[in-house]
Amino acid sequence: MAAPLSVKVEFRGGVELLFDGVKKHQVTLPGQEEPWDIRNLLVWIKNNLLQERTELFIQGDTVRPGILVLINDADWELLGELDYQLQDQDRILFISTLHGG
Repeated sequence: MAAPLSVKVEFRGGVELLFDGVKKHQVTLPGQEEPWDIRNLLVWIKNNLLQERTELFIQGDTVRPGILVLINDADWELLGELDYQLQDQDRILFISTLHGG
């Protein structure tokens, strides 16, 4: 069984409004049989942090287009996107790139 993980989850660019305006969350993910990956983290965020309008953050099993995801300051596309296995003390940043005008 995988040990619990401590990760920092941050929301910027307006997406934090879906999380009651809170930009930074220090999260302890419980131990589970399979290693934690971004796919599992998104489900956990949806069930534990997301306050409203799920459709503005999640689309299918991934983030909605227009939300940039950085893992330890690197674009998640370079790290395997949903399949990236989380490591203790990772920093996952979600930034909305869509703005009104």
